[in-house]
Amino acid sequence: MELINIVVLALVQGITEFLPISSSAHLILVPVFTDWPDQGLAIDVAVHVGTLGAVVAYFWRDVIEMIVGLVRLPGGRGGAGGRLALQVAVATVPVVLAGFWLKSSGLADQLRSAAVIGWTMLGFGVVLYVADRIGLTVKRVEHLTLPGALVIGLAQVLALIPGTSRSGITITAARFAGYERAEAARFSLLLSIPTIIAAGGLAGFDIYRSGDISLGLDAGLAALLAFLSALVAIAAMMSWLKRASFAPFVVYRVLFGGGLLIWAYGFA
Repeated sequence: MELINIVVLALVQGITEFLPISSSAHLILVPVFTDWPDQGLAIDVAVHVGTLGAVVAYFWRDVIEMIVGLVRLPGGRGGAGGRLALQVAVATVPVVLAGFWLKSSGLADQLRSAAVIGWTMLGFGVVLYVADRIGLTVKRVEHLTLPGALVIGLAQVLALIPGTSRSGITITAARFAGYERAEAARFSLLLSIPTIIAAGGLAGFDIYRSGDISLGLDAGLAALLAFLSALVAIAAMMSWLKRASFAPFVVYRVLFGGGLLIWAYGFA
């Protein structure tokens, strides 16, 4: 791949992975508007590794607490970390099952269209706005229960439709449930860890099965750029949400989705 291709794809993945604006939509549309060739599985794995490293680095205290709590859970001493780890695990199960079914059914490729992305970007952007306006801001992650985590996990299944946004739909569900904006984003980002591991692991298995396990310098550069851009994006969003709303992301989604629908249906 040319350097510009790697840089653009890594930055798009890193910046959009955790913002409620759908990384899958942006990555699907990059080759549509640039006529670039598919980046290949190696680059896919690399950018997933980079974004995974970013969320783990930003929430390293939560991650360590979850790991320690999970280890101590069998002895009944899991504490808050153990409960959070269980909640993340429970919330991950629905999307793993639904994703496996979608991939095996062949429906996944049929959803990768500009029209679908336009409608989901616009529609779920409006839903996020409603949730952010009417949702209370009284709960923190510490108030989350297993049934509550499961509800957020069921909402995450909708993110399998390109343009929905995994972070966007889980944040929306959490805001409807009354969680503070930064806390809704915090759980959403922690929930991304097993999801990214699953997606990256699946792509890595495909690479192993193909016999091409050499990632090379291109993938290394892609991983580094994705890591740095994702870390900046996470820090910026979390800082913003401590004092403001999701309005900028809603406006972006509505404008992006509306413009995409105009282009897809040839109204221009």
